[in-house]
Amino acid sequence: MNPPFFVENTSWHGHLAHVLLDCYAWAGCPCHGSRPSRKPLIDGFYRVAPSLFALIIPLIFLAASLPLAAKPPNFVVVLGEGHGWSSTSVQMDDAVPSSKSADVVTPNLETLAQGGMRFANFYAASPRCTPSRAAIFTGKSPAALHMTFVGEGKADNRGAANGRVIPPDCSIELPAGETTIAEFLKADGYATAHFGKWHVGRADPSLHGFDESDGPTNNGGPENVPHPHPKQLFGMTERGMDFMARQVKAGKPFYLQLSHYAFRHAEGGRREAAKPEDSASQDPAQAEADLDVAFGVLLKKLAGLGIAANTYVIFTTDHGSPGRNPPLAGGKGTVSEGGLRVPFIIRGPGIQPGTCSHVRAEDEDIFPTIAALAGITRALPVGIEGSSLTAVLHDADKGVVKRPREEFVVHFPHYDKDSAGPASAILLGDFKLVRIYETGALRLYNIAQDPGERRDLAAEMPEKSKELNARLTAYLDSVRAQMPVPNPNYDPSKPADAPRGGGKGRPQS
Repeated sequence: MNPPFFVENTSWHGHLAHVLLDCYAWAGCPCHGSRPSRKPLIDGFYRVAPSLFALIIPLIFLAASLPLAAKPPNFVVVLGEGHGWSSTSVQMDDAVPSSKSADVVTPNLETLAQGGMRFANFYAASPRCTPSRAAIFTGKSPAALHMTFVGEGKADNRGAANGRVIPPDCSIELPAGETTIAEFLKADGYATAHFGKWHVGRADPSLHGFDESDGPTNNGGPENVPHPHPKQLFGMTERGMDFMARQVKAGKPFYLQLSHYAFRHAEGGRREAAKPEDSASQDPAQAEADLDVAFGVLLKKLAGLGIAANTYVIFTTDHGSPGRNPPLAGGKGTVSEGGLRVPFIIRGPGIQPGTCSHVRAEDEDIFPTIAALAGITRALPVGIEGSSLTAVLHDADKGVVKRPREEFVVHFPHYDKDSAGPASAILLGDFKLVRIYETGALRLYNIAQDPGERRDLAAEMPEKSKELNARLTAYLDSVRAQMPVPNPNYDPSKPADAPRGGGKGRPQS
């Protein structure tokens, strides 16, 4: 009995020809319903086989060498409200032990840091809520957007009847013409959602690219109550997890942002968030612990959905804590380090676990970083000021951020919580210059050596002060920043009416 395959040519393509044609013959001819003689077919095949396989085999090897198309990554951004650089139990700077809280325990944030990278020198775009949020959404500075203050504080800010300067009347509405990170990702098939505190105007988030949201909420939350925290903290977490589950089921990549509300009142906090020895704790540490519990639930959901390995998770905050932020100077409402330097932790594919970067980064970098991590190669919107941090994320020690400009500027021309009044700050290298608009005074600090801003070097280094002041002016001119103007009605014999060292009226963020 003949073997199942004839071997009449010993070349490799001859063997393969026999195999293919034998299968064809044994299956029967689909055209005639019978099994044809294989000899003519084989003879003809030998004549074309070398050329045929010379074409096919390279294509096979090429296909084998190509990587499988990876699924687009997901993004979860958790924006805390007023948590300072040292507010959690994560040591934000691996060289500064005091860059973590001695009292608060946040084990889930520690887990995030252990699985990813923390930035020791990350800066909010403003010491206030609305401007920082606008910068995160658009990748542009508050100065460029003309969104340099908050709506709830404008009455106090403009009420500086006897202040030396009159602050600008800034916008509190995110411009309709600006492209947000949500709109940018949607164009590449992403589902988008924002739950929690919106606080960048009255236009619905859907008009800025978000498929789902709680609406254009402010400090009162969707129910417009005095104390939305912690009810809304856990509520937005639940809504976010439901959104994630639905996108996983639909097979869509997603961008989810959860923006927390300020701690005002501790009622409603989860018991598991409090310290074991004080389950009824109602101090600010309770708020930090509540945040951590909600964050832990979120991380557990990502793991349960099987998407943790393909999801970038970011935690940061909109500005520093109110009051003191040791070891930094100042806090919310000031351009001191305590008002601007905030936690930033990111975990995701390709990021080395447990690393700490000392590269200076800022809110404006979040948009271009997410775009790059998503693999989007088309041009970013015109006017983006931030830069991608991907080189640093892939190499904390040697990665370099390529920026259109070296300096980082915070423009805060408003009366708020700093007794010095309206001010701007510029950071370049180890130095930071603060310009005080009431007097024109300049303050210079070496923040690498003096993060507490205790020693003013302006008199000792006049050339450095002059250089940075000129750079500050050039930047503000380039973005047509709104500036304070002298108050023609200022009377030095009368007390100043501007809020200094604290605002008036209802709490603001």
